[in-house]
Amino acid sequence: MGAILLRVILSWAALAFSIDPRNPLVAALYEITEPILAPIRSIMPRIGMIDLSPFVAMILLEFIARAAEQYLV
Repeated sequence: MGAILLRVILSWAALAFSIDPRNPLVAALYEITEPILAPIRSIMPRIGMIDLSPFVAMILLEFIARAAEQYLV
């Protein structure tokens, strides 16, 4: 979940500080988070220029983590 939050912050910072998306750290972060975000993004349309898929992904991951914690403990 932290990687998704970092990606959101990085996407905002990229606008202000012109961060190169080909940077190896940025590319690795996108490779880690894209398998989670892409399916959500394909179902959920954007609202203007706002992509809510990271927000939805974090909510779903939190729900899954709490359910797993409750049922596995």
